[in-house]
Amino acid sequence: MKRILSLAAATTVALAFPALAEGISISEAYARSASPSAMTGAAFMTISNAGPEDDRLVAVRSDAAERVELHTHMIDANGVARMVEVEDGFVIPAGGTHVLERGGDHVMFLGLTAPFEQGGTVPLTLVFEKAGEIALEVPVDMSRGPAPGMGQGHGHGAMQGHGG
Repeated sequence: MKRILSLAAATTVALAFPALAEGISISEAYARSASPSAMTGAAFMTISNAGPEDDRLVAVRSDAAERVELHTHMIDANGVARMVEVEDGFVIPAGGTHVLERGGDHVMFLGLTAPFEQGGTVPLTLVFEKAGEIALEVPVDMSRGPAPGMGQGHGHGAMQGHGG
């Protein structure tokens, strides 16, 4: 029992501190889906680059879904937001940050292998062009709402089933 509590405490501490590799750090990460029965989900986070050169998030992997992709929202000519895959990834500027957030750039999980459950975690590996791979356990927070002005209007309601 003591070993289980120690493992739980270590996991909680590990989630409290940002992941770090080659000047890249990950903070404020969380994942969610629209409902327990949803087949899609999304992850959001802040990626910081303390290094002297730009880096690029080029891929994501997880056993939590059949496919995991980098996505963004694009507004079409009719003012409707649609999610699209970003095959070239996201630039993380030297000395700067790139925020993955609802209504914007995010990690998309397609074909979930198990439901996202409040309080659980989702394994995720971020692959950077220069920094390499960062593996993390992203906490599931189904109650976190979108940032002010995000997730409503502009056709976002049609995408609620995606968790984004």
